[in-house]
Amino acid sequence: MAVEKQKYSKKSRTHTTYKLKDGTTIPAVTTVLKLIKPADPLIHWAWDLGMRGIDYKKHRDDLAEIGVLAHSMILCHLKKKDCDTGEYSKRQIDKAENCFLKYLEWEKHHKIKPILVEKPLISEDWGYGGQPDFYGKIDGILTLADFKTGKRIYDEHLYQIAAYRGLVLEAGYQIDQYLVLNIGRDETEKFEEVKRVDLALEERIFYHALEIYRTKKEIKERRT
Repeated sequence: MAVEKQKYSKKSRTHTTYKLKDGTTIPAVTTVLKLIKPADPLIHWAWDLGMRGIDYKKHRDDLAEIGVLAHSMILCHLKKKDCDTGEYSKRQIDKAENCFLKYLEWEKHHKIKPILVEKPLISEDWGYGGQPDFYGKIDGILTLADFKTGKRIYDEHLYQIAAYRGLVLEAGYQIDQYLVLNIGRDETEKFEEVKRVDLALEERIFYHALEIYRTKKEIKERRT
């Protein structure tokens, strides 16, 4: 397995390039899922902000940076590492810390034992890669978990963790349950968790999206 990491900046997540053993570059889970990400909610959201005189692009980017930092705080905590906040404003750090404190409150009621945290994995069988947030024991149960910071948990979040399922199983690990945990950035956003023991339908959706991705790529290559 070949994995190459390139950091754009501390404010953005590390861009990882995944390659098979033979050197073939393969897509990331998040790249594949962009094909089926619904646009309508974002259009309405941007319209609503515009009606209130708010530049949706600046607002979107600001929320994204807060979310990335909060996500980093959680994963650094799990890896027992310091989190670099050097490129963020005090307001962004405060909002991210508010989110992180919500996570710690949740964690206080559970026994957490990480095995893999942000571990890049690839599937030689299916030809895609990804970086699950967490695999380990939660209250003694082998759990694959993904942490979100946003308005709520959407269907595509379940498609994402279903895709990570294939990677973790192919790497030789057992999974007994799946968890998506959304930690709102402020009081207007939900703290929400979804637990599943079966993601067969969501996994089918991801693999259909993967086939669409490959087909579109073949069409593009044929045109060049």
